[in-house]
Amino acid sequence: MSMRNLAIIAHVDHGKTTLVDQLLRQSGMFRENQQVAERAMDSNALERERGITILAKCTSVDWHGVKLNIVDTPGHADFGGEVERILSMVDGAILLVDAAEGVLPQTKFVLGKALARGIRPIVVVNKVDRQDARAHEVHDEVFDLFANLGATDNQLDFPMLFASGRQGWADTVMEGPRKNLDAMFDLIVSHVPEPTVDNDAPFAMNASILEYDNFLGRILTGRIVQGVARMNMPLKVLRADGTVVETGRLTKLLTFRGLERVPVEEAVAGDIIAIAGLSETTIPDTICAPEQQVPLPAVPVDPPTLAMTFRVNDGPLGGREGKKVTSRQIRDRLLRESEGNVAIRIRESEESDAFEVAGRGELQLGVLIETMRREGFELTIGRPRVLTRENPETRTREEPYEEVLVDVDDAFTGVVVEKMSIRKAQMQDMRPSGGGKTRITFIMPSRGLIGYHSEFLTDTRGTGIMNRLFHGYQPWAGVIEGRRNGSLISNVDGETTQYALFALQERGTLFVDPGAKVYTGLIIGESSRGDDMEVNPVKEKKLTNIRAAGKDEALLLIPPRRMSLEQAIAYIEDDELVEVTPSAVRLRKRHLDPNDRKRAGRKAEAAA
Repeated sequence: MSMRNLAIIAHVDHGKTTLVDQLLRQSGMFRENQQVAERAMDSNALERERGITILAKCTSVDWHGVKLNIVDTPGHADFGGEVERILSMVDGAILLVDAAEGVLPQTKFVLGKALARGIRPIVVVNKVDRQDARAHEVHDEVFDLFANLGATDNQLDFPMLFASGRQGWADTVMEGPRKNLDAMFDLIVSHVPEPTVDNDAPFAMNASILEYDNFLGRILTGRIVQGVARMNMPLKVLRADGTVVETGRLTKLLTFRGLERVPVEEAVAGDIIAIAGLSETTIPDTICAPEQQVPLPAVPVDPPTLAMTFRVNDGPLGGREGKKVTSRQIRDRLLRESEGNVAIRIRESEESDAFEVAGRGELQLGVLIETMRREGFELTIGRPRVLTRENPETRTREEPYEEVLVDVDDAFTGVVVEKMSIRKAQMQDMRPSGGGKTRITFIMPSRGLIGYHSEFLTDTRGTGIMNRLFHGYQPWAGVIEGRRNGSLISNVDGETTQYALFALQERGTLFVDPGAKVYTGLIIGESSRGDDMEVNPVKEKKLTNIRAAGKDEALLLIPPRRMSLEQAIAYIEDDELVEVTPSAVRLRKRHLDPNDRKRAGRKAEAAA
């Protein structure tokens, strides 16, 4: 059976997963009366809540006798490791670009990776039904991007479609009939090359995706590079250096049909398959027949740029809300994560019961923490910090920089440029983008962006859009000013009272409600001043014999500021931690005892 392997790549929220939904529906993979969730490929609970794709997933459809293996990839730069791995499994790609937003940083990232692998993408200008669509201008932007990224003449001659993934149509011209996706299916079959394979060579494949299944255990997905996989054939697994990891038999061989994995007796080179039953194999090991002696080349992945410290929850409320609280449980879970996620690195920290987790960005690590808290873990998380390196030639310290592209209303450009310049950003470009908006491009240190996104949304009244992309390493930019306000810190244990919080709200912004559990060293709010302030949030009103009933009902509290997990992580300073449990996210000082805090502060000043 003829086959094609392709990935759908794009910037976040340009419609990849919605388009895959329509491809599945129109190829007849669902019954007429079958109930299917919207964005069916986003099966993970966090993906459905956030409306983003986090994990790359495979599906397969039949189109007039041709098997199309399609991989849906994430759009966020933080999950770029998934995209890089997936491109090694495919021969073609559909590059989706929003007809209104046009080319954005992640479009540039995924296209650059695809062109470097020699892929000739199909360009689809999606969402042309938007009122602010500018499809032909976006087509020109895409062509310029291909040229800037060094595309060959062959790659520059890319086929073009106009589409609406939500409405389920694609045409070669804007004035087409707008009925279905037949034009896209036909273009995939004619433009994406068939896999060039050798079925007579010994079986070999790279493990590209690692998942866990309640029934099958560890499932490894990848593309067969050579040979034929048959049930019960003997296997061995090779690391990149040629060492044998494990040997075994191929007891479970699965291929993709729609959203399901179906068992098959054999699969030929070029097909994408899933294998279960191997206990030690991880990404990007080579799974092969015993006679294969040389491992397949592995795709290099960009290094992590950001690290956080994961510690056990040693606070007074530790162990009350979660089931998994020991350092051994945290360590095992993190090591399991690093097996399947090549963009994350784990190492033991110098602190006791602590681990340093390095990744691509705050969102990626925030998703990992959120997943762990839902699994019943209790953790304390330190402030994110960038990973620096020493330039071997100049012997100078270098830090990661990002290209940041912001779209803001014209009225807010001044405040955004001012705030970005404080964070050592260098403006590269500023141009009107239509509809009263301005598009500004900056190059800036990654650490300048830590904690800025929520402030950016406040400054732009929630209308600004910020996109970022790893740019490279440049010399250390010097001190970047952090948070200007101190913290309101509880100096007692107990439960907060309305009477105490009413008296404290004039001293700053509160983070807690009445009746919340607090302890010494817990941060209950942001001070209106630059220094930390120790306060008593559990104080009760003294009773008197002339106290009027219902007197306290007149105490009106300003609603507390509620932070998401990512906002809390971005908010803290170096001497603070985020306490994460299945039922709460709290901010606290690293040293709970005030005397310990003073000693640590003096030591930090002396070191500086």
